[in-house]
Amino acid sequence: MVLPIDPRIKFRHLQAFMEVARQKSVNRAAELLHISQPAVTKTIRELEDILAVALLERDGRGIRLTSHGEVFMRYAGATLTALRQAVDSVAKESARTGPPVRVGALPTVSARIMPHAISRFLAEGTGSPVKVVTGENAVLLEQLRMGDLDLVVGRLAAPEKMTGLSFEHLYSERVLLTVRAGHPLLEPGINVFERLGEFPVLMPTRNSVIRPIVEQFLIAHGIPAPVTQIETVSDAFGRAFLRMSDAVWIISEGVVAGDIADGRLVALPIATQETRGPVGLTVRADSVPSLPLTLLTQAIRAEAEAVACG
Repeated sequence: MVLPIDPRIKFRHLQAFMEVARQKSVNRAAELLHISQPAVTKTIRELEDILAVALLERDGRGIRLTSHGEVFMRYAGATLTALRQAVDSVAKESARTGPPVRVGALPTVSARIMPHAISRFLAEGTGSPVKVVTGENAVLLEQLRMGDLDLVVGRLAAPEKMTGLSFEHLYSERVLLTVRAGHPLLEPGINVFERLGEFPVLMPTRNSVIRPIVEQFLIAHGIPAPVTQIETVSDAFGRAFLRMSDAVWIISEGVVAGDIADGRLVALPIATQETRGPVGLTVRADSVPSLPLTLLTQAIRAEAEAVACG
């Protein structure tokens, strides 16, 4: 038996709740929704009264979701996403274009997988506009939960970050320590681990999915935290900085595979197999993919298979 949806729950309730959950602030949500802060507060209270549970609670100066709020956000986000897709589909039909496809890609796949996958997808002629964004794993997964992205391609997140999400493994890759050609650490007989502390080290940020892996690797080889440490998720900065300095860049293999193949960067001759981790597709567990998203997913799988075999 399917229970009817309470008719008191309106679109404005879902919209206000999702924006407050996204911003962790009633004030910022009100600004983005172009309504007053008291109006947002009243709308959230109405929704909590209808559901007879608390969805939000104070967290210092901000706001966080309760356990009930976490559950409700998962389904409310999926509802708003489905509604947006329905509106987009109707709006695009007259122009003979498909619904938009929005993908978040970590730097490890942005250069190695996505260009060829997008080319394959465009050849299908769906007419769907495509949005590809990159950034830190935590940020992309949050956008996925909120319905701002349809798919995230990158490393598997920690178990506590995967609530309400589903991961499909494509291949595994390791972390490399890379330098410019002619770097002092490439000289014969050099002990990389003993000399690493002499050079600036580009590290993944603390929110990066590979940061714990990198830290464990360094500790296992008796390397303390680098004296001169630069945290970054910018591959453009990493490439530029290595060209002009003796820095060492600790980064996922996929980010620099092309640079190493071209001879612009060199991987230090040390074994890093223990840093290997799964790369794949992350989607909302309750989502129903559109045809264009399904076609793009197939294209990504095909490119990932080529990388795994190569």
